[in-house]
Amino acid sequence: MDEKETKKAKAGAKKLGVGAVVIIAVVALLLGCGVGMLAYKNLPLPGSTAVFNGATTISEDQLDTVIGSYTYNGTTYEVTARNAIEESSSVDAAKNDDGTYNVPTADAVLSYARYQIISKEAESRGLSVSDEEMDSYAQDELRTNDYATIASTYSMTEDQVKTMIRQAALMKKLHDDVVTVEAPTQPEAPEAPSDGNADTTSGDYAQYVINLVGDEWDSEKNTWARTDGDYYASLSSYTISNDSASYGAAQAAYNVAALKYQTDYSEYQKQWTDFTNSLLSKASITVNTMVA
Repeated sequence: MDEKETKKAKAGAKKLGVGAVVIIAVVALLLGCGVGMLAYKNLPLPGSTAVFNGATTISEDQLDTVIGSYTYNGTTYEVTARNAIEESSSVDAAKNDDGTYNVPTADAVLSYARYQIISKEAESRGLSVSDEEMDSYAQDELRTNDYATIASTYSMTEDQVKTMIRQAALMKKLHDDVVTVEAPTQPEAPEAPSDGNADTTSGDYAQYVINLVGDEWDSEKNTWARTDGDYYASLSSYTISNDSASYGAAQAAYNVAALKYQTDYSEYQKQWTDFTNSLLSKASITVNTMVA
């Protein structure tokens, strides 16, 4: 992969929101604000410095020490320091100059447990990701499926990258399986005239407005089809026809469309959030002998 393609890979990873950690970004994207009604025990404040057995760091031979656990559907699963570290970094990248590792915070344990719970639900539904689907997902989201280069770029192992991308693709499959409403399309703002004059008119602005207002406009009669819609209230003071509208009218239409998009997207997210909250409400998480 040349330098240009490497930059695309980095840009693709950043697009997901958390650098190289693909799965964390996807989980954050899909979960939104839904954190679930989890039962916590001995959890320090999120993001605080964690202490394990009186120390803030652990040695390499302590990476597989159990530092937490989670219980879901009557089964308890252990969480090791390695598990928690790899939620936000590769083990190599997390190593301090003296060869030690910072004790993972409660947030890291929570993040790992939360993903595992949702992943188990995906597997219980018979969902899986083939190698071809993993490659396609990586190409779509990171603009490359050259796993060796991605791993090298972000100081991760190739196996770790593949695991994370496969998990991310599985999470997307579960999301698509659960969410039955169609995702709304975010509107694009109209292009401003070169002089920025809101009174500038054109046929392009007219078409932009008409495309947004949809069935609220009657193109055959060249006027509003109805006056009880969302757009009319904001655009009634503007002169609009099939052939001409001002930039100000287009901008006003965009503002209405943007607000509608935010509302529709919140509804779109709610179905997934309600689902994840339902799963997470059945779980409890314990962080072992960690204090703030």
